[in-house]
Amino acid sequence: MRKQRKQYNPKNRTRINNAIYAKELRVVGAEGENLGVLSIDEALKAADAAKLDLIEISPNAKPPVAKIMDFGLYRYETKRKASEVKSKAHVTETKSVQVKIGTGEHDQALKAKRAAEWLNEGHRVKVDLFLWGRYKYMEPAFLKERLERFLKIIPADYKLADTLRKSPKGFTCTIERVGKSVKGPKIITEEDIEEVVKSEEKEITEVAKSKKKSLDDLLDIEGGLF
Repeated sequence: MRKQRKQYNPKNRTRINNAIYAKELRVVGAEGENLGVLSIDEALKAADAAKLDLIEISPNAKPPVAKIMDFGLYRYETKRKASEVKSKAHVTETKSVQVKIGTGEHDQALKAKRAAEWLNEGHRVKVDLFLWGRYKYMEPAFLKERLERFLKIIPADYKLADTLRKSPKGFTCTIERVGKSVKGPKIITEEDIEEVVKSEEKEITEVAKSKKKSLDDLLDIEGGLF
């Protein structure tokens, strides 16, 4: 029985089976073997014979590289690799720390230390001077000086990412670390995850090319013997 073709899903951006529009493909078989450059019809027939899908894993290669395997398994493996990267990742966030006019020196020191830890982990830190009651009507210069006084005791190298300004609750600013060196774990972004997936596709492409070269060399040798 002919395997029912799955359709191209724009959400995953992976072309499979009849959604592949390249006329020729370098095809990797179900066991990882190099099937060489095949026409799209030949590649689809090979996938049919194996009762699997034809998946375009490297569309930008010339010719594009496709692999014969179950599409559900392909998606599972891709998500698993992305999950492994995410589990080791440290996503950058904007943390918040709040101080008040009456916050004691000990509490300020603890908050400053926590802000430094966040900065060293690669986060931005939003610092708020919270005002209430009569404090809202005090001189802005005095209030800014109180916020700047707290900023000075943060034990980390940082710079202003957002200028000190008045906010609905008082005064606020955002700071971020200076330089790329951090004490915390390496920060990995969504772009890094995409690079890992692209790297996997490139590796498959290189293996296919290497196997093709070895096969071509062997054919040249055999041709010279006869």
